[in-house]
Amino acid sequence: QVRLVESGGGLVQAGGSLRLSCAASGRTYISRTMGWFRQPPGKEREFVASIRWSLDRSYHKESVKGRFTISRDATKNTVYLQMNELKPEDTAVYYCAADINESDLYYRVDEYDFWGQGTQVTVSS
Repeated sequence: QVRLVESGGGLVQAGGSLRLSCAASGRTYISRTMGWFRQPPGKEREFVASIRWSLDRSYHKESVKGRFTISRDATKNTVYLQMNELKPEDTAVYYCAADINESDLYYRVDEYDFWGQGTQVTVSS
């Protein structure tokens, strides 16, 4: 399996920044795409960003483009989500996920095989 441990969430005022980290361990070599998803309270989990590990190619949800940036550090087996200009609408539990298959469906929750525990991000107005 791939174990994913997330950190970096917290409470921040609107306009502030947070950097989420997702440390991968175990059979990390089987992961092809890493993704960040979020689940606002009472809502379904939604795609935020993803990165193809070996290619280092990233994709972002339209509403976070220019504010959020996904990146990876291969030497640390860690993926990051830098979140700037945070808005109250960004409040959610943020999850890291790993997809072991080669797929174009990087935006679908059901494409991913392993998930982290989630980290709470709360943005106050």
